[in-house]
Amino acid sequence: MVLIGGGGHCKSCIDVIESLDKYHIIGILDLPSKLGDKILNYEVIGNDDDYLKYKNEGCSFLVTAGQIKSSKLRRTIFENLVAIHADIETIISSTATVSKYAKIGKGSVIMHHSVINTGAKIGENSIINTKAIIEHDVSVGNHCHISTNVAVNGDSKIGNNTFIGSMSCISNNVKIGDNIVLGAGSIVISDCTNEGVYAGTPLKKLK
Repeated sequence: MVLIGGGGHCKSCIDVIESLDKYHIIGILDLPSKLGDKILNYEVIGNDDDYLKYKNEGCSFLVTAGQIKSSKLRRTIFENLVAIHADIETIISSTATVSKYAKIGKGSVIMHHSVINTGAKIGENSIINTKAIIEHDVSVGNHCHISTNVAVNGDSKIGNNTFIGSMSCISNNVKIGDNIVLGAGSIVISDCTNEGVYAGTPLKKLK
Protein backbone atom coordinates (compact mmCIF):
# COMPACT_ATOMS: atom_id res chain seq x y z
CA MET A 1 0.00 0.00 0.00
CA VAL A 2 1.09 3.57 -0.73
CA LEU A 3 -0.08 6.41 1.51
CA ILE A 4 -0.72 9.87 0.07
CA GLY A 5 -0.04 12.83 2.34
CA GLY A 6 2.35 13.06 5.28
CA GLY A 7 1.72 14.76 8.60
CA GLY A 8 -0.15 14.06 11.80
CA HIS A 9 -3.11 12.25 10.26
CA CYS A 10 -0.73 10.07 8.27
CA LYS A 11 0.94 8.99 11.53
CA SER A 12 -2.44 8.07 13.01
CA CYS A 13 -3.36 6.11 9.89
CA ILE A 14 -0.06 4.22 10.01
CA ASP A 15 -0.83 3.17 13.58
CA VAL A 16 -4.29 1.95 12.55
CA ILE A 17 -2.93 0.10 9.49
CA GLU A 18 -0.22 -1.59 11.54
CA SER A 19 -2.83 -2.73 14.08
CA LEU A 20 -4.41 -4.87 11.35
CA ASP A 21 -1.26 -6.86 10.52
CA LYS A 22 -2.60 -7.15 6.97
CA TYR A 23 -0.88 -4.55 4.79
CA HIS A 24 2.69 -3.77 3.77
CA ILE A 25 3.22 -0.01 3.50
CA ILE A 26 5.62 0.70 0.63
CA GLY A 27 5.99 4.39 1.46
CA ILE A 28 4.38 7.81 1.29
CA LEU A 29 3.75 10.29 -1.51
CA ASP A 30 4.04 13.95 -0.52
CA LEU A 31 5.51 17.22 -1.79
CA PRO A 32 8.70 16.94 -3.90
CA SER A 33 10.56 18.84 -1.18
CA LYS A 34 9.75 16.02 1.27
CA LEU A 35 11.39 13.27 -0.81
CA GLY A 36 13.47 11.03 1.44
CA ASP A 37 11.90 12.28 4.67
CA LYS A 38 10.62 9.71 7.13
CA ILE A 39 7.13 9.54 8.69
CA LEU A 40 7.54 7.12 11.59
CA ASN A 41 9.30 4.16 9.91
CA TYR A 42 8.21 4.97 6.34
CA GLU A 43 9.96 7.03 3.70
CA VAL A 44 8.51 9.63 1.35
CA ILE A 45 9.14 7.87 -1.96
CA GLY A 46 7.52 10.23 -4.44
CA ASN A 47 4.88 12.87 -5.12
CA ASP A 48 1.56 13.33 -6.90
CA ASP A 49 3.17 12.59 -10.27
CA ASP A 50 3.79 9.00 -9.18
CA TYR A 51 0.23 7.68 -8.73
CA LEU A 52 0.25 5.82 -12.05
CA LYS A 53 3.73 4.40 -11.46
CA TYR A 54 2.71 2.73 -8.21
CA LYS A 55 -0.68 1.67 -9.57
CA ASN A 56 1.11 -0.14 -12.40
CA GLU A 57 3.34 -1.83 -9.83
CA GLY A 58 0.21 -3.32 -8.22
CA CYS A 59 0.01 -1.05 -5.19
CA SER A 60 -3.19 0.06 -3.54
CA PHE A 61 -3.59 3.51 -1.99
CA LEU A 62 -5.00 5.35 1.01
CA VAL A 63 -5.45 9.12 1.26
CA THR A 64 -3.69 10.10 4.49
CA ALA A 65 -3.71 13.88 4.09
CA GLY A 66 -5.61 15.43 6.99
CA GLN A 67 -8.82 17.42 6.81
CA ILE A 68 -9.31 20.43 9.05
CA LYS A 69 -12.22 22.51 7.76
CA SER A 70 -11.84 22.11 3.98
CA SER A 71 -12.06 18.73 2.26
CA LYS A 72 -10.52 20.09 -0.96
CA LEU A 73 -7.10 18.42 -0.72
CA ARG A 74 -8.38 14.98 0.28
CA ARG A 75 -11.16 15.17 -2.28
CA THR A 76 -8.76 16.13 -5.10
CA ILE A 77 -6.37 13.29 -4.28
CA PHE A 78 -9.23 10.79 -4.10
CA GLU A 79 -10.73 11.94 -7.40
CA ASN A 80 -7.33 11.71 -9.10
CA LEU A 81 -6.98 8.12 -7.88
CA VAL A 82 -10.47 7.26 -9.12
CA ALA A 83 -9.63 8.78 -12.52
CA ILE A 84 -6.80 6.27 -13.02
CA HIS A 85 -8.89 3.37 -11.66
CA ALA A 86 -6.55 2.89 -8.70
CA ASP A 87 -7.32 0.40 -5.94
CA ILE A 88 -8.28 2.52 -2.91
CA GLU A 89 -8.32 0.79 0.45
CA THR A 90 -10.95 1.08 3.19
CA ILE A 91 -9.33 0.84 6.62
CA ILE A 92 -11.09 -0.15 9.85
CA SER A 93 -9.03 -0.20 13.05
CA SER A 94 -8.76 -3.47 14.92
CA THR A 95 -10.05 -1.62 18.01
CA ALA A 96 -13.10 -0.06 16.31
CA THR A 97 -16.58 -1.53 16.76
CA VAL A 98 -18.43 -1.69 13.44
CA SER A 99 -21.81 -3.35 13.09
CA LYS A 100 -22.14 -6.01 10.42
CA TYR A 101 -25.22 -4.02 9.36
CA ALA A 102 -23.22 -0.83 8.73
CA LYS A 103 -21.76 0.19 5.36
CA ILE A 104 -18.37 1.86 4.93
CA GLY A 105 -17.51 3.55 1.64
CA LYS A 106 -14.33 3.19 -0.38
CA GLY A 107 -11.30 5.03 0.94
CA SER A 108 -12.73 5.80 4.37
CA VAL A 109 -10.76 5.20 7.54
CA ILE A 110 -12.32 4.21 10.85
CA MET A 111 -9.90 5.09 13.63
CA HIS A 112 -9.17 3.51 17.01
CA HIS A 113 -12.04 2.88 19.45
CA SER A 114 -14.70 4.48 17.24
CA VAL A 115 -18.17 2.93 17.04
CA ILE A 116 -20.29 2.54 13.90
CA ASN A 117 -23.68 1.19 14.89
CA THR A 118 -26.27 -0.82 13.01
CA GLY A 119 -27.72 0.66 9.83
CA ALA A 120 -25.15 3.47 9.68
CA LYS A 121 -23.70 4.43 6.29
CA ILE A 122 -20.32 6.13 5.87
CA GLY A 123 -19.54 7.58 2.45
CA GLU A 124 -16.31 7.52 0.47
CA ASN A 125 -12.99 9.03 1.57
CA SER A 126 -14.25 10.02 5.02
CA ILE A 127 -12.48 10.01 8.39
CA ILE A 128 -14.24 8.69 11.47
CA ASN A 129 -11.69 9.69 14.05
CA THR A 130 -10.66 8.29 17.44
CA LYS A 131 -13.57 7.43 19.78
CA ALA A 132 -16.22 8.98 17.52
CA ILE A 133 -19.66 7.41 17.85
CA ILE A 134 -21.88 7.05 14.78
CA GLU A 135 -25.20 5.76 16.04
CA HIS A 136 -27.88 3.64 14.37
CA ASP A 137 -29.13 4.64 10.92
CA VAL A 138 -26.87 7.69 10.67
CA SER A 139 -25.72 8.70 7.19
CA VAL A 140 -22.35 10.42 6.73
CA GLY A 141 -21.54 11.72 3.25
CA ASN A 142 -18.39 11.65 1.14
CA HIS A 143 -15.17 13.50 2.08
CA CYS A 144 -16.23 14.18 5.67
CA HIS A 145 -14.17 14.30 8.85
CA ILE A 146 -15.99 13.34 12.04
CA SER A 147 -13.38 14.29 14.59
CA THR A 148 -12.34 12.82 17.93
CA ASN A 149 -14.99 12.00 20.55
CA VAL A 150 -17.87 13.28 18.41
CA ALA A 151 -21.29 11.74 19.03
CA VAL A 152 -23.71 11.60 16.10
CA ASN A 153 -27.01 10.28 17.37
CA GLY A 154 -29.54 8.04 15.66
CA ASP A 155 -31.12 8.83 12.28
CA SER A 156 -29.06 11.98 11.72
CA LYS A 157 -27.82 12.84 8.23
CA ILE A 158 -24.50 14.56 7.48
CA GLY A 159 -23.83 15.86 3.97
CA ASN A 160 -20.69 15.86 1.86
CA ASN A 161 -17.43 17.74 2.53
CA THR A 162 -18.38 18.46 6.14
CA PHE A 163 -16.13 18.75 9.20
CA ILE A 164 -17.43 18.08 12.72
CA GLY A 165 -15.02 19.29 15.41
CA SER A 166 -13.91 17.30 18.46
CA MET A 167 -16.35 16.67 21.31
CA SER A 168 -19.34 17.91 19.31
CA CYS A 169 -22.73 16.29 19.81
CA ILE A 170 -25.36 15.94 17.10
CA SER A 171 -28.83 15.19 18.47
CA ASN A 172 -30.99 12.48 16.96
CA ASN A 173 -32.75 12.96 13.61
CA VAL A 174 -30.80 16.13 12.73
CA LYS A 175 -29.69 17.11 9.22
CA ILE A 176 -26.25 18.68 8.68
CA GLY A 177 -25.74 19.99 5.14
CA ASP A 178 -22.88 19.92 2.64
CA ASN A 179 -19.74 22.05 3.08
CA ILE A 180 -20.35 22.82 6.74
CA VAL A 181 -17.72 23.28 9.44
CA LEU A 182 -18.73 22.76 13.07
CA GLY A 183 -16.23 23.97 15.66
CA ALA A 184 -15.10 21.79 18.55
CA GLY A 185 -17.66 21.25 21.29
CA SER A 186 -20.67 22.30 19.21
CA ILE A 187 -24.13 21.09 20.26
CA VAL A 188 -26.58 20.65 17.38
CA ILE A 189 -30.22 20.01 18.27
CA SER A 190 -31.90 21.18 15.05
CA ASP A 191 -31.14 21.06 11.32
CA CYS A 192 -28.11 22.99 10.08
CA THR A 193 -28.23 22.98 6.29
CA ASN A 194 -26.86 26.33 5.07
CA GLU A 195 -23.19 26.19 4.06
CA GLY A 196 -20.87 27.94 6.51
CA VAL A 197 -18.88 27.80 9.73
CA TYR A 198 -20.73 27.23 13.01
CA ALA A 199 -19.80 26.78 16.65
CA GLY A 200 -21.07 27.00 20.20
CA THR A 201 -23.90 26.08 22.52
CA PRO A 202 -26.38 27.16 21.31
CA LEU A 203 -25.01 26.82 17.80
CA LYS A 204 -24.26 30.09 16.01
CA LYS A 205 -23.12 30.82 12.47
CA LEU A 206 -19.71 32.49 12.46
CA LYS A 207 -19.28 33.01 8.72
